[in-house]
Amino acid sequence: MGKYWIAMLRENIKLALQSMAANKMRTLLSLLGIVIGVASVVAIMTLGQSATNSINEALEIGGLDMVTVMPMGSARELQIFDETFGNTLMKNVAGIDAVLPSAQTNANIRNGQETVRASVNGVYSSYFDVNKLELDDGRFFSAADNINRRQVAVLGSELAEELFPAGSAVGQYISLFRNQAKRYLVVGVLSERSETLGNTYDSACFIPYNTYAQRLRRITMPSSYSIMVAEGANAVSVADETESYLFRMLGDDEYYIVYSPATLVEMSNDIMSTFTLFLSCIAGISLLVGGIGIMNIMLVSVVERTREIGIRKALGASPRTIRGQFLVESITITLFGGIIGIAIGLTLSYFTADYAGWHLALSYSSILFAIGFSTLVGVFFGWYPALKAAALDPIEALSYE
Repeated sequence: MGKYWIAMLRENIKLALQSMAANKMRTLLSLLGIVIGVASVVAIMTLGQSATNSINEALEIGGLDMVTVMPMGSARELQIFDETFGNTLMKNVAGIDAVLPSAQTNANIRNGQETVRASVNGVYSSYFDVNKLELDDGRFFSAADNINRRQVAVLGSELAEELFPAGSAVGQYISLFRNQAKRYLVVGVLSERSETLGNTYDSACFIPYNTYAQRLRRITMPSSYSIMVAEGANAVSVADETESYLFRMLGDDEYYIVYSPATLVEMSNDIMSTFTLFLSCIAGISLLVGGIGIMNIMLVSVVERTREIGIRKALGASPRTIRGQFLVESITITLFGGIIGIAIGLTLSYFTADYAGWHLALSYSSILFAIGFSTLVGVFFGWYPALKAAALDPIEALSYE
């Protein structure tokens, strides 16, 4: 019995291919709607996944295990942001490993005749690990440098090149001008790093936090706090709990900003998923339109092949056999269109992702969806023409002109 159905399926596919070859223009027009719809769905879903991955990769550079708090207001309004803030926050919010304050100001930095105005940041030595910064030359300053308020500095790659265009900056001295000039020994130069969440590293100068507070500028309130999330804790939950704690303490969220790369990744995924689904639904309309076109073509095919149907019935073909023939033909057309659409969609995705600088992420779900939906369209829109062909009276069919 199984061999019989396999033979029937093979024969129906052969008849479908012969019909498609005999009516090339009609077949092409039938395929067009399916091809456009499938290509659109595959391209949209693939590019949506590629864009999401690229955005996530950029955000992950900032560290998914980190939360940043930025005070926004005067010291009088924000008295909780003092030297005890880190310990207090760790007691009230679970999942925090450490809280590192940092301070920032602008100053003129000079080396000989070269003077550059740049951002000077007072940070703890662990700041570099938290932000996953790497060195191009030299070393980071140490905890001992901070405790002893040593006048040492780490330069961003761009700033080092501007101040020392002729050679290495490590081991050289720079002068920081604010209220008065102070000499600092350059101990390290950072590797090139793109801007992350508004933090610019390449054109910045970093000095020990205690050195900053004692020798450069009195700190009334840190510019920001870097919160290290404990291993196993959820950064999004830590960010939410931190925000809730600050709201309870200050009563107004205009006094602080809390953000985390993990939160932005989650938000980015939600937005991109919704946007991709919306565009895919619009593209899916093309598939429905293509399906209607196939149904019309199949109805025309039934009319044109009325005599053929009559002859087959006269020779003993059952209504089920006739119905299967036209249903298989409809499915074959839509599957051909789906395969061509997938090829076009993936090709468009490749060139678009390459132009945008994204890593192409193949959306296997879109390919499976395209194949499955194409088959469903073939069945749905081929069923009525197949029923109509199977219901033809053989005598009337043979006498049809």
